[in-house]
Formats: sequence, C-alpha cells, structure tokens
Amino acid sequence: MRRTTVIAIAAALSATLVVTGCDSSGADGKAPKKQAAPKADGQDINAHPLSDLRQGGSVKVPITQWITQYNYNTVDGSQGDAMEISALVLPDLFDSDAKGAIHANPNYLVSAKVVSDSPQVVEYQLNPKAKWSDGKPLSWRDFEAQWKALNGSDEAYEAADTSGYDQISKVEQGKDAHGVKVTFTEPYADWQRLFDPLYPAAYIDTPEKFNKGWSEKVPVSGNAFKIGEYDKTAQTITAVPDPKWWGNKPKLDSVIYRVLDFSAMTDAYLNKETDSATALLPEDYKRLVDAPGTEIRRGARWDEVHITLNGGRGPLKDVKVRNALQAAIDRKGINASFSKDLSFELKPLDNHFFMPNQVGYQANAGAYGEYDVEKAKKLLDEAGWKDAGEGKPRTKGGKQLTLDYALSAGGTSAQTDQAELVQQQLGVIGVKVNIKKVPANDFFNKFVNTGNFDLVSFRNVDQVYLTMSYPVYRQPKGKNLFQNFGSVGSPKIDELLSKAAQTTDRAAAAKLYNEADVEIWKLGHSIELYQRPQIVAVRKDLANYGAEGLASVDYTKVGWLKK
Repeated sequence: MRRTTVIAIAAALSATLVVTGCDSSGADGKAPKKQAAPKADGQDINAHPLSDLRQGGSVKVPITQWITQYNYNTVDGSQGDAMEISALVLPDLFDSDAKGAIHANPNYLVSAKVVSDSPQVVEYQLNPKAKWSDGKPLSWRDFEAQWKALNGSDEAYEAADTSGYDQISKVEQGKDAHGVKVTFTEPYADWQRLFDPLYPAAYIDTPEKFNKGWSEKVPVSGNAFKIGEYDKTAQTITAVPDPKWWGNKPKLDSVIYRVLDFSAMTDAYLNKETDSATALLPEDYKRLVDAPGTEIRRGARWDEVHITLNGGRGPLKDVKVRNALQAAIDRKGINASFSKDLSFELKPLDNHFFMPNQVGYQANAGAYGEYDVEKAKKLLDEAGWKDAGEGKPRTKGGKQLTLDYALSAGGTSAQTDQAELVQQQLGVIGVKVNIKKVPANDFFNKFVNTGNFDLVSFRNVDQVYLTMSYPVYRQPKGKNLFQNFGSVGSPKIDELLSKAAQTTDRAAAAKLYNEADVEIWKLGHSIELYQRPQIVAVRKDLANYGAEGLASVDYTKVGWLKK
C-alpha cells in the first residue's frame, strides 16, 4: 500500500506467491483454477463517501524495517516504508488514480501547467493556505532549494536520483508570492514527478541538512498528518492529525506503523495487532481468508520481482559471467514451483519498464531470458572459469567461483526457498552460492543500498512515471550508485533513457524505453521474474483502503464505517 508517485524499493518477498482471484475453493485439496492477470486499473479499497465513516479510531499498518531516513530523495529514504510515511506527512503535490493518471492535489496547487514548450516552462500556483508545520507558507524558495540539492551540481548532496532536476535551468518566483516558475533546458515528459513530495528549503539547503537532518525524524511536516511519536523500543511510529491542517479533517485519530518480520504479519493481524496483512503465500491466505471481519482485497500494482546481479565487484564484473547466470537460472521453473497451489498463473516477466498488462509492454528478454545450461557452461569456459568436476565450484587463478546471495532474516520461507532454488541451479554450472541471511533492519541500508552483495532479490514498485526507472539503470557516478545497486549500466542506456525522458509523445517514449530494455538484458543487469499483484487481508469495516493498485492512498479519506 505505497503511494504511486514514487518508486519504492520494498522489502523482498522474492519468491512471493500471488493468489489473485482466490476464494475458499481449493480447500478440498484440488488445484485451484488458474486465472488471468488483473486489469491494469484493478483495485479494491471498499470505497465509501466520507458521510459513511465515523470520526476516530486508528489504523495499524505493518512495515518491514525501522525507518532511519525520512528524506526519500536519498538512497536510504527510498525504501518503500520510508517513502510511504514521508508522503503521509509532507506536501503531496500530485496524486494518481486507479488508471495511473496524474492529478494536481488542490490542497497544495491551485494550478500547475506547461505554459511554454520551447523552452519548456512550468508554472505552479500554490494554494495560499498551504503552510509548513513551523508556520511558514510553501513558496518558490522550497522548489529552488530542492532543485539545487537534486540537480547533481554539488555531489556533497547524497541524492538518489538527479534525473529531471538536472534538466532545469532556473527556478524563480512566479506571478506573485504563491507562484513558482520552473524553466527546463530540455523538455521533461514527467515534470509532475518532480518536487513531489516537497521539502522545506530551510531543512535541505545544505548537504549536512539534506543528508542527515532527516535521520530517524521528520523535523518539519506539511500535510494532514504529522509524526506524533517514534518508539524505537516498541518499533512503532505513530502519525496523528495536524490541527494546523487547512484541508478536510482526517477521520482517523492516528496511523500506527509497526515493524514486523514477514513471518509474524499473519499472526499479528489475527491477534488484532494490525489491520492489514499480505495474503500472498498459500499458508497465509488460508488462515486469513476465513478470519472474522476480514476481506481479501486485490489490485493490479506496478510491482516486479527480480534478482539483481552485482557487476560492481567480484566475478560478476564480467558480463559473460552475468550472462551465464541469466542462462542458468530457470525463471519458468522458479515461477512454476511457487504457483502450483495458486489461482494466479505466474508468467516470466520479459521487460524492466512495463508490466504485462500495460500498454507498451513487449517481450525483450530474447535469448538472455532463455534457460540454457549448456550455454551457461560455455560462457563460463570463455570467461576463464575452469570446470572442476560435478558438484565442485569452478576455479580461475586459484580462486573458486563463489557468490553471496543476501537475504533478509525477516523474510518468508518462500524467500528462502527461492534463494535455495537459485543456489541449486547455479551449482549445476559450477557456481557456489552462499546464502547470507542479514538482519531485516540492515537489509537495505547496509547491504542492498551499498552494493554489499553478489546476488539479491527485491521489488521495484509503483512506477507510474516511466522516468522513475532512470536511477535504477543509469551508470553510477563515483560512490553514488543512485538506485543501480549492481552498478551495471552503459553510456548507450543512459542516452536512450535521457532521450526517452525528453520525449513527450508516450508511444515514441515507449519505443525508446524498449530499446533501452534490450540493452539492459544484454548487459545482465538483473533477472526479471514476474509481476506481483496486491493481495491483502483488511478489516471488513475499514473503508477507502486496501489494494489501491496504481492509485495513491488518501489517508484523509481512510476510516472506519459507522455501525
């Protein structure tokens, strides 16, 4: 349940099983009937008008790790749970609907539009009522500070993504004190993605403030909710309504986020410690579907499961070794082994940018997505890794071909099963895989985000804007990996993605993204597995919440039905 105007790097249910369309059938032991993928605009949130909701109550939401960074323009802040909480308490200029269409949020924007194409100029007219929690009004100065921090001109700012901001030449005051004028050097198709959420200038205008000022706290907020309490001992973060809020009063008294291992989420829901839980794994679904007062809600989220290959260190620096792993990992086998008891058929995902149910999708994996053990062995031979015999790791220069597969200790048994399958498959070609379980709170901050792995599996989610993918595939710059944690990229990919970002015609842009995708497969950046839809158990009387699909969550409309 992440908002969709950010790309959230969510904790890995790498071998997550999807149960779209499941009902209580299948309990007799018969295999459930396989159903098609949900439509691109599929969602289920138990929609109700505000008049049906009572005032008060809390919603208890499970998250996967303690939040150490609330500036989601940094790498650690781009973890999914951190992004959701940041979006709840900071100015949210644009929202998406179930179809992924973008709309200006009237709580912050009177208007926002392109007023010139050459050069591209965007003018924002801010809502005069919009203010920060310290009483200062939102202004063009906030836009200017965010642009300067994120345009890449000062590498002291630890920015996770400079794309879009690096195409802006000027940010200045608009027609009046509430106006903002942004001028671009080149057209930028997804200009609404920028400045969303907005951060206050006084708290990000130096690298020190930007990098460290939002560590484990939100110093200033600007939304319907603010953080009321951080309890690191109990591992809970509580958001409460801000009495200074100028928009519609929230129905809830609080939103309580609680850190839980995946393995504990179903029990926590059944014990009424949370109000939602993922219902993806068959064992969880069977326990949750018949729980009193529970609904299973399903949606079509932009949500891809993949394995990242780290080309920044060790044997995987060699593209032939990465290509060998692509050939040795049986994607269809992995998907089939986990979908045998499910009603949803998992099909290999052959595109890094589009989901199979989206316009623009085409299968680009080609030979790089085909399972071919003999090809894999040949590639390793060519890379100089000598076969040491069945069951033994290959060697080169006196060293064994070994790789670390980083795994969150807070994950599910299915996540472990997937890692063990990969371990077995790569063992066949003489690659030894060490499965390295790490603490859940460290999984992203100390391992994924720093490139401290050889293999790792996680999800990229909520990619409503195509340009959100750029930091995932662009070449790192010095120590800044952006979000390309495996450090696999090329000038050609950067050029194609930059050109696509400047292309305002959607069909023409899709063609460029698909061209880039072909190159990404060739380089062995990552191995796509499948699209994972939302399957969640939610309290039956909780309205406007659940499986949002492509839509943003509006917590001012979330609440409990009147009895």
